[in-house]
Amino acid sequence: MRIDEYVGFDGLGLAALIRGGEVSAAELLDTALAQAVATDGLGAVVDVQEAVARASIAAGLPAGAFTGVPFLLKDLGCEAIDFPTSMGSGLFREHRYGYDSELYTRLRAAGLVTFGRTASPELGIGPTTEAKVYGRPTRNPWQQQHIAGGSSGGSAAAVAAGVTPVAHGSDGGGSVRIPASSCGLFGMKPTRALLPDGPASGEGWAGMAIDGFLTRSVRDTAALLDATVGPDLGAPYYAPALPGTFTEALARPPRRLRIAVSTRSFTGAAIHADCVAAVEHTARLCEALGHELVPVDPSIDIVRFMHAWSSIVACGTQLAVRSGQAALGRPATTDDTERVTRLACELGATISGADYLESIDVVHALGREMARFLSPTGPSYDMLLTATLGEPPAELGRFCSDRADGWTDFLDYRLNHVLHYSPFTALANGTGQPAMSVPLWWNDDGLPVGTHLMARAGDDLTLLQLAAQLEQADPWFARRPSL
Repeated sequence: MRIDEYVGFDGLGLAALIRGGEVSAAELLDTALAQAVATDGLGAVVDVQEAVARASIAAGLPAGAFTGVPFLLKDLGCEAIDFPTSMGSGLFREHRYGYDSELYTRLRAAGLVTFGRTASPELGIGPTTEAKVYGRPTRNPWQQQHIAGGSSGGSAAAVAAGVTPVAHGSDGGGSVRIPASSCGLFGMKPTRALLPDGPASGEGWAGMAIDGFLTRSVRDTAALLDATVGPDLGAPYYAPALPGTFTEALARPPRRLRIAVSTRSFTGAAIHADCVAAVEHTARLCEALGHELVPVDPSIDIVRFMHAWSSIVACGTQLAVRSGQAALGRPATTDDTERVTRLACELGATISGADYLESIDVVHALGREMARFLSPTGPSYDMLLTATLGEPPAELGRFCSDRADGWTDFLDYRLNHVLHYSPFTALANGTGQPAMSVPLWWNDDGLPVGTHLMARAGDDLTLLQLAAQLEQADPWFARRPSL
């Protein structure tokens, strides 16, 4: 199949071609592998296991929504025996798992043909994907001197570049939605615990991290969520039960929604004019669709929240480094880890058990505050609309975690540098609410600028219904970077 034909279909569209006998899974894999080579300069795909993929096709693929569709895993999480990982770190270079995660098992049952992994920043920290373990940064397919976002930047760049129609990501502070915004894709973070974390763990970063997907169509995200939704055996938390499937929900429009909209950062600071324009465009679309838009300036102590978020992430990073050192049988060196990782570990070493629990309490308190904000009995808002980022995609190097200059410690990095750039997405990780980045705006420089919507916990179906409405009102699928 020619690449111009291949990129004309989403994942479900390609699966339909296979079912109709118009193309084979092997032919689609050939196209995906060729496109991975053709776009290798982006630094998106970092490990290819072609033999594993061909063996899975030869053995007979499961019958699922995506049977025969090429797929990529982020190089962080989604543990799979056949797919080694570095987690973006020299500390875990070519690490092999002895088990398959429940998420990967469900993805495989959906018929996806996984053939490799995509770049991640070291241990998933940061809004850019420039890990030194890969020897090069991941570039934005729209303009290659800009970042693809993080931490699922490799997956976003691969999907935007047409290597695969869909790819795995994960999100602990915006790591699906930031790269979705940066690369002109649709990205959604589901309600906390909606997807399985096992068997390795019950939660990531005190429940703030969850898996997700990078796609070019809303219906692909719906079908991927349908294939993976639900707790795994022994899960410590359960998300609210959904009243039906995501795919079924897309057949109906959402109820008339009352949407709070803000064009300022949660700190009260102004955001970039391109991001304001993106929000205003999305607001006009929502109004044209019959929804009510209410201007607000939410009173959120985002700085206090990010202090707590940073403490939790620092402790999680410290644990990951400890695990890597145990596997290596020696302490980590500066060749094994990057500077921001070391700064996170330094902060983690100062946090007591009581401090850690206090940070969780701060995060939970804000979760209750946002639940009241989006409660039918509170101000009666169904969703909150903001920009996804405070600026268009940054230039490479600005947030590179191995920089020797630019920040003094981990809190300085997060609060004085990253927070201005990404002031919105981490909130939904702390509150556990579903949130999405929708690609409806490109600036005059040709860079995508996403808009962000957060809904009530458990109201994932409504969120996706609104995404489908927006996709139909202002289609983005045909917009592709000129590589």
